[in-house]
Amino acid sequence: MSVSFPATIGTPRLLLRRMMRYDAPALHAMFADAETMRYWSALPHIALAETERFVAESIAAMARGDAHDFVVLHEARVIGRVAFWMANEIGFLFDRAHWGRGFAQEAVTALLGFGFEALGFRSAKADVDPENARSLKLLERLGFQRTGFAERTFKLGDRWADSVYLELAAAAFRRGA
Repeated sequence: MSVSFPATIGTPRLLLRRMMRYDAPALHAMFADAETMRYWSALPHIALAETERFVAESIAAMARGDAHDFVVLHEARVIGRVAFWMANEIGFLFDRAHWGRGFAQEAVTALLGFGFEALGFRSAKADVDPENARSLKLLERLGFQRTGFAERTFKLGDRWADSVYLELAAAAFRRGA
């Protein structure tokens, strides 16, 4: 079954738009920030070229059907990124200036709706650093359940990170959470 990848997904305050090459400079501001990248699976980007490569790889993955990658816009400015990759694994990253305002929950909820309704996912999964309390709280508020834990799942620089695995069944998804 071929699924059409929408150009945009709207929410009351946000627009999720398919990632494009010209988004690299706006995304670089987030990817270069050490605090924003603290729990990401890569070190902060030093040069814009690193973010440009990331965007190019994301676009190629979308073209192959291996990812569904959106930038999140608020008032026409890129404030984050939400994506599905490895089929139904969700990930998100937001500009620190916009933390604590409910944007991540709104965008992740919209992406989950797309995954369950348009892509037909039976569940969505997440892999979160156990020290990332904000992301764990957000996912659990949306109904994700912890399904496992693993130590030393990836290394960033000289630091090993662990993983908490979570899953949300499509039947348990509540758009209004």
